[in-house]
Amino acid sequence: MSDKILVFGHQKPDTDAIGSSYGFSYLSNHRPNGALNTEVVALGTPNEETQFVLDYFGVEAPRVVKSAKEEGVDTVILTDHNEFQQSISDIEEVTIFGVVDHHRVANFNTAAPLFMTVEPVGSASSIVYRKFLEAGVEIPKDVAGLLLSGLISDTLLLKSPTTHVTDHKVAEELAKIAGVNLEEYGLAMLKAGTNLSNKSAEELIDIDAKTFELNGSKVRIAQVNTVDIPEVLERLSDIKAAIKDSMVANGYDDFVFMITDIVNSNSEIIALGAHPEKSEAAFNFTLVDDHAFLAGAVSRKKQVVPQLTESFNA
Repeated sequence: MSDKILVFGHQKPDTDAIGSSYGFSYLSNHRPNGALNTEVVALGTPNEETQFVLDYFGVEAPRVVKSAKEEGVDTVILTDHNEFQQSISDIEEVTIFGVVDHHRVANFNTAAPLFMTVEPVGSASSIVYRKFLEAGVEIPKDVAGLLLSGLISDTLLLKSPTTHVTDHKVAEELAKIAGVNLEEYGLAMLKAGTNLSNKSAEELIDIDAKTFELNGSKVRIAQVNTVDIPEVLERLSDIKAAIKDSMVANGYDDFVFMITDIVNSNSEIIALGAHPEKSEAAFNFTLVDDHAFLAGAVSRKKQVVPQLTESFNA
Protein backbone atom coordinates (compact mmCIF):
# COMPACT_ATOMS: atom_id res chain seq x y z
CA MET A 1 0.00 0.00 0.00
CA SER A 2 1.07 3.56 -0.68
CA ASP A 3 1.93 5.92 2.18
CA LYS A 4 -0.36 8.50 0.56
CA ILE A 5 -3.42 9.66 2.47
CA LEU A 6 -6.61 10.53 0.59
CA VAL A 7 -8.54 13.60 1.77
CA PHE A 8 -12.17 13.95 0.72
CA GLY A 9 -15.60 15.28 1.64
CA HIS A 10 -18.91 13.45 1.49
CA GLN A 11 -20.67 11.78 -1.42
CA LYS A 12 -22.48 14.18 -3.77
CA PRO A 13 -19.93 16.83 -2.76
CA ASP A 14 -21.05 20.41 -2.31
CA THR A 15 -18.84 23.49 -2.22
CA ASP A 16 -17.88 23.06 1.43
CA ALA A 17 -16.98 19.40 0.91
CA ILE A 18 -14.68 20.32 -1.99
CA GLY A 19 -13.32 23.50 -0.42
CA SER A 20 -12.57 22.04 3.01
CA SER A 21 -10.91 18.92 1.63
CA TYR A 22 -8.84 20.91 -0.85
CA GLY A 23 -7.76 23.32 1.87
CA PHE A 24 -7.00 20.65 4.47
CA SER A 25 -4.98 18.60 1.99
CA TYR A 26 -2.89 21.66 1.13
CA LEU A 27 -2.37 22.45 4.81
CA SER A 28 -1.43 18.85 5.63
CA ASN A 29 1.20 18.85 2.89
CA HIS A 30 2.73 22.18 3.94
CA ARG A 31 2.93 21.98 7.70
CA PRO A 32 6.39 23.11 8.85
CA ASN A 33 6.45 20.19 11.26
CA GLY A 34 4.90 16.84 10.46
CA ALA A 35 3.91 17.37 6.83
CA LEU A 36 1.89 14.52 5.33
CA ASN A 37 1.69 13.06 1.84
CA THR A 38 -1.95 13.68 0.99
CA GLU A 39 -4.03 13.98 -2.16
CA VAL A 40 -7.38 15.71 -2.30
CA VAL A 41 -9.97 13.64 -4.16
CA ALA A 42 -13.76 13.73 -4.43
CA LEU A 43 -16.57 11.22 -4.13
CA GLY A 44 -18.46 12.78 -7.04
CA THR A 45 -18.32 15.50 -9.66
CA PRO A 46 -18.79 19.15 -8.65
CA ASN A 47 -22.23 20.72 -8.90
CA GLU A 48 -22.73 23.94 -10.86
CA GLU A 49 -22.11 26.19 -7.88
CA THR A 50 -18.86 24.43 -7.02
CA GLN A 51 -17.74 24.42 -10.65
CA PHE A 52 -18.29 28.20 -10.73
CA VAL A 53 -15.96 28.48 -7.73
CA LEU A 54 -13.29 26.24 -9.24
CA ASP A 55 -13.39 28.16 -12.53
CA TYR A 56 -13.32 31.53 -10.76
CA PHE A 57 -10.16 30.70 -8.85
CA GLY A 58 -8.56 28.62 -11.60
CA VAL A 59 -8.54 25.36 -9.65
CA GLU A 60 -8.85 21.95 -11.26
CA ALA A 61 -11.57 19.76 -9.80
CA PRO A 62 -10.23 16.91 -7.63
CA ARG A 63 -10.33 13.59 -9.40
CA VAL A 64 -13.24 11.34 -8.51
CA VAL A 65 -12.54 8.07 -6.69
CA LYS A 66 -14.84 5.22 -5.69
CA SER A 67 -12.67 3.12 -3.36
CA ALA A 68 -9.56 3.82 -1.30
CA LYS A 69 -8.24 0.29 -1.70
CA GLU A 70 -8.57 0.52 -5.49
CA GLU A 71 -6.27 3.54 -5.24
CA GLY A 72 -3.73 1.50 -3.29
CA VAL A 73 -4.42 3.59 -0.19
CA ASP A 74 -5.36 2.39 3.29
CA THR A 75 -5.48 5.71 5.20
CA VAL A 76 -7.93 8.58 4.72
CA ILE A 77 -8.93 11.95 6.15
CA LEU A 78 -12.57 13.02 6.11
CA THR A 79 -13.84 16.57 5.88
CA ASP A 80 -17.41 17.88 6.09
CA HIS A 81 -18.80 14.50 7.14
CA ASN A 82 -18.27 11.56 9.45
CA GLU A 83 -21.25 9.25 8.97
CA PHE A 84 -20.08 6.13 7.16
CA GLN A 85 -23.05 5.93 4.79
CA GLN A 86 -22.05 9.36 3.43
CA SER A 87 -18.41 8.39 2.88
CA ILE A 88 -16.25 6.34 0.53
CA SER A 89 -17.49 2.84 -0.30
CA ASP A 90 -14.83 0.98 1.71
CA ILE A 91 -14.65 3.38 4.66
CA GLU A 92 -14.93 0.53 7.19
CA GLU A 93 -11.88 -1.20 5.70
CA VAL A 94 -9.41 1.70 5.92
CA THR A 95 -7.72 3.67 8.69
CA ILE A 96 -9.26 7.07 9.38
CA PHE A 97 -6.35 9.35 10.19
CA GLY A 98 -8.49 12.38 10.96
CA VAL A 99 -11.84 14.14 10.66
CA VAL A 100 -12.67 17.82 10.25
CA ASP A 101 -16.42 18.34 10.40
CA HIS A 102 -19.28 20.55 11.58
CA HIS A 103 -22.12 18.01 11.65
CA ARG A 104 -23.48 15.64 14.24
CA VAL A 105 -21.37 12.53 14.97
CA ALA A 106 -23.29 9.36 14.16
CA ASN A 107 -22.70 5.86 12.82
CA PHE A 108 -18.99 6.40 13.40
CA ASN A 109 -16.41 4.23 15.10
CA THR A 110 -12.73 3.45 14.59
CA ALA A 111 -10.32 0.75 15.69
CA ALA A 112 -7.54 3.25 16.41
CA PRO A 113 -7.25 6.77 17.84
CA LEU A 114 -7.45 9.65 15.38
CA PHE A 115 -7.28 13.42 15.05
CA MET A 116 -10.87 14.66 15.17
CA THR A 117 -12.17 18.21 15.12
CA VAL A 118 -15.93 18.68 15.15
CA GLU A 119 -17.28 22.16 15.84
CA PRO A 120 -20.78 23.68 15.61
CA VAL A 121 -19.76 26.37 13.12
CA GLY A 122 -21.13 27.31 9.72
CA SER A 123 -18.83 25.18 7.60
CA ALA A 124 -15.97 22.72 7.67
CA SER A 125 -14.06 25.35 5.70
CA SER A 126 -14.28 27.68 8.72
CA ILE A 127 -12.46 25.09 10.81
CA VAL A 128 -9.81 24.49 8.16
CA TYR A 129 -9.11 28.23 7.97
CA ARG A 130 -8.42 28.39 11.70
CA LYS A 131 -6.16 25.36 11.42
CA PHE A 132 -4.07 27.30 8.89
CA LEU A 133 -3.72 30.11 11.44
CA GLU A 134 -2.79 27.68 14.22
CA ALA A 135 -0.13 26.04 12.07
CA GLY A 136 1.27 29.36 10.83
CA VAL A 137 0.92 28.30 7.19
CA GLU A 138 0.24 31.02 4.61
CA ILE A 139 -2.99 30.57 2.70
CA PRO A 140 -2.70 30.92 -1.09
CA LYS A 141 -5.30 33.05 -2.85
CA ASP A 142 -7.00 30.09 -4.54
CA VAL A 143 -7.19 28.07 -1.32
CA ALA A 144 -8.66 31.08 0.50
CA GLY A 145 -11.20 31.41 -2.29
CA LEU A 146 -12.30 27.80 -1.97
CA LEU A 147 -12.58 28.01 1.82
CA LEU A 148 -14.54 31.25 1.58
CA SER A 149 -16.86 29.67 -0.96
CA GLY A 150 -17.47 26.68 1.28
CA LEU A 151 -18.49 29.01 4.09
CA ILE A 152 -20.72 31.12 1.84
CA SER A 153 -22.40 28.03 0.43
CA ASP A 154 -23.19 26.37 3.74
CA THR A 155 -24.41 29.56 5.42
CA LEU A 156 -26.16 31.10 2.40
CA LEU A 157 -23.87 34.13 2.62
CA LEU A 158 -23.98 34.19 6.43
CA LYS A 159 -27.81 34.26 6.56
CA SER A 160 -28.45 30.68 7.63
CA PRO A 161 -29.14 29.87 11.30
CA THR A 162 -26.12 27.57 11.12
CA THR A 163 -23.88 30.65 10.90
CA HIS A 164 -21.66 30.91 13.97
CA VAL A 165 -20.71 34.27 15.42
CA THR A 166 -17.08 33.61 14.45
CA ASP A 167 -17.95 32.92 10.81
CA HIS A 168 -18.39 36.60 9.99
CA LYS A 169 -14.77 37.39 10.81
CA VAL A 170 -13.58 34.27 9.01
CA ALA A 171 -15.50 35.32 5.89
CA GLU A 172 -14.09 38.85 5.96
CA GLU A 173 -10.52 37.63 6.37
CA LEU A 174 -10.81 34.98 3.67
CA ALA A 175 -12.43 37.45 1.25
CA LYS A 176 -9.49 39.80 1.73
CA ILE A 177 -6.95 37.04 1.02
CA ALA A 178 -8.97 35.81 -1.96
CA GLY A 179 -9.26 39.34 -3.34
CA VAL A 180 -13.05 39.41 -3.69
CA ASN A 181 -15.92 41.54 -2.45
CA LEU A 182 -17.74 39.27 -0.03
CA GLU A 183 -21.32 40.30 -0.88
CA GLU A 184 -20.87 40.61 -4.65
CA TYR A 185 -18.90 37.40 -5.06
CA GLY A 186 -21.13 35.49 -2.63
CA LEU A 187 -24.34 36.41 -4.41
CA ALA A 188 -22.90 35.57 -7.83
CA MET A 189 -21.69 32.23 -6.52
CA LEU A 190 -25.03 31.28 -4.95
CA LYS A 191 -26.95 32.28 -8.09
CA ALA A 192 -24.66 30.06 -10.16
CA GLY A 193 -26.10 27.09 -8.31
CA THR A 194 -29.76 28.00 -8.84
CA ASN A 195 -30.05 27.33 -12.58
CA LEU A 196 -32.25 24.26 -12.42
CA SER A 197 -33.98 24.52 -15.79
CA ASN A 198 -31.48 22.25 -17.52
CA LYS A 199 -31.67 19.57 -14.82
CA SER A 200 -33.87 16.50 -15.08
CA ALA A 201 -36.05 15.58 -12.12
CA GLU A 202 -33.64 12.72 -11.38
CA GLU A 203 -30.74 15.18 -11.28
CA LEU A 204 -32.63 17.68 -9.12
CA ILE A 205 -33.19 15.22 -6.29
CA ASP A 206 -29.56 14.12 -6.39
CA ILE A 207 -27.69 17.44 -6.60
CA ASP A 208 -27.21 17.72 -2.84
CA ALA A 209 -28.50 14.64 -1.05
CA LYS A 210 -27.48 12.72 2.05
CA THR A 211 -28.73 9.50 3.63
CA PHE A 212 -29.49 9.30 7.34
CA GLU A 213 -30.34 6.35 9.57
CA LEU A 214 -33.22 7.53 11.75
CA ASN A 215 -34.41 4.99 14.30
CA GLY A 216 -33.96 2.10 11.91
CA SER A 217 -35.31 3.91 8.85
CA LYS A 218 -33.16 4.82 5.86
CA VAL A 219 -34.07 8.44 5.12
CA ARG A 220 -32.77 10.39 2.13
CA ILE A 221 -32.77 14.18 2.60
CA ALA A 222 -32.04 16.28 -0.47
CA GLN A 223 -31.93 20.02 -1.08
CA VAL A 224 -31.77 22.42 -4.01
CA ASN A 225 -31.44 26.19 -3.94
CA THR A 226 -33.53 28.43 -6.16
CA VAL A 227 -34.82 31.97 -6.53
CA ASP A 228 -38.24 30.74 -7.70
CA ILE A 229 -39.94 27.93 -5.73
CA PRO A 230 -43.15 27.99 -7.85
CA GLU A 231 -41.10 27.36 -10.98
CA VAL A 232 -39.65 24.20 -9.43
CA LEU A 233 -43.08 23.08 -8.20
CA GLU A 234 -44.36 23.21 -11.77
CA ARG A 235 -42.40 19.96 -12.16
CA LEU A 236 -43.91 18.37 -9.03
CA SER A 237 -45.27 15.26 -10.73
CA ASP A 238 -41.93 14.51 -12.40
CA ILE A 239 -40.05 15.15 -9.16
CA LYS A 240 -42.34 12.83 -7.21
CA ALA A 241 -41.92 10.12 -9.83
CA ALA A 242 -38.14 10.48 -9.66
CA ILE A 243 -38.23 10.28 -5.86
CA LYS A 244 -40.33 7.12 -5.93
CA ASP A 245 -37.97 5.50 -8.44
CA SER A 246 -34.96 6.45 -6.30
CA MET A 247 -36.58 5.01 -3.19
CA VAL A 248 -37.17 1.68 -4.92
CA ALA A 249 -33.71 1.56 -6.47
CA ASN A 250 -31.85 2.44 -3.27
CA GLY A 251 -34.04 1.04 -0.53
CA TYR A 252 -34.91 4.36 1.08
CA ASP A 253 -37.81 4.20 3.52
CA ASP A 254 -38.50 7.91 3.24
CA PHE A 255 -37.40 10.79 1.03
CA VAL A 256 -37.53 14.45 2.05
CA PHE A 257 -36.75 17.06 -0.60
CA MET A 258 -36.12 20.72 0.32
CA ILE A 259 -36.62 23.40 -2.31
CA THR A 260 -34.97 26.45 -0.74
CA ASP A 261 -35.52 30.07 -1.76
CA ILE A 262 -32.13 31.71 -1.11
CA VAL A 263 -33.55 35.24 -1.47
CA ASN A 264 -36.50 35.00 0.92
CA SER A 265 -35.09 32.27 3.18
CA ASN A 266 -37.98 29.80 2.98
CA SER A 267 -38.40 26.24 1.76
CA GLU A 268 -41.00 23.97 0.26
CA ILE A 269 -40.81 20.41 1.58
CA ILE A 270 -41.76 17.38 -0.49
CA ALA A 271 -42.03 14.24 1.66
CA LEU A 272 -42.71 10.74 0.39
CA GLY A 273 -42.31 7.29 1.85
CA ALA A 274 -43.44 5.06 4.66
CA HIS A 275 -43.71 7.76 7.32
CA PRO A 276 -45.19 11.02 5.99
CA GLU A 277 -46.66 11.63 9.43
CA LYS A 278 -43.13 11.89 10.81
CA SER A 279 -42.44 14.86 8.52
CA GLU A 280 -45.76 16.47 9.47
CA ALA A 281 -44.98 16.10 13.16
CA ALA A 282 -41.41 17.30 12.72
CA PHE A 283 -42.38 20.53 10.99
CA ASN A 284 -45.88 21.06 12.37
CA PHE A 285 -47.48 21.27 8.94
CA THR A 286 -49.91 19.27 6.84
CA LEU A 287 -48.74 17.77 3.58
CA VAL A 288 -51.03 18.46 0.64
CA ASP A 289 -50.22 16.46 -2.48
CA ASP A 290 -47.08 15.36 -0.59
CA HIS A 291 -45.65 18.85 -0.06
CA ALA A 292 -45.93 21.84 2.28
CA PHE A 293 -44.38 25.27 2.83
CA LEU A 294 -41.87 25.69 5.67
CA ALA A 295 -41.29 29.34 6.50
CA GLY A 296 -37.80 30.41 7.50
CA ALA A 297 -36.18 27.06 6.79
CA VAL A 298 -32.94 27.10 4.82
CA SER A 299 -30.68 24.68 6.67
CA ARG A 300 -30.93 20.91 6.31
CA LYS A 301 -28.44 20.42 9.14
CA LYS A 302 -30.15 22.63 11.72
CA GLN A 303 -33.78 22.97 10.64
CA VAL A 304 -34.57 19.58 9.11
CA VAL A 305 -32.33 16.73 10.30
CA PRO A 306 -32.69 17.34 14.07
CA GLN A 307 -36.46 17.77 13.81
CA LEU A 308 -36.84 14.61 11.74
CA THR A 309 -34.55 12.71 14.10
CA GLU A 310 -36.70 13.69 17.07
CA SER A 311 -39.88 12.82 15.22
CA PHE A 312 -38.63 9.39 14.12
CA ASN A 313 -37.48 8.66 17.67
CA ALA A 314 -40.81 9.64 19.21
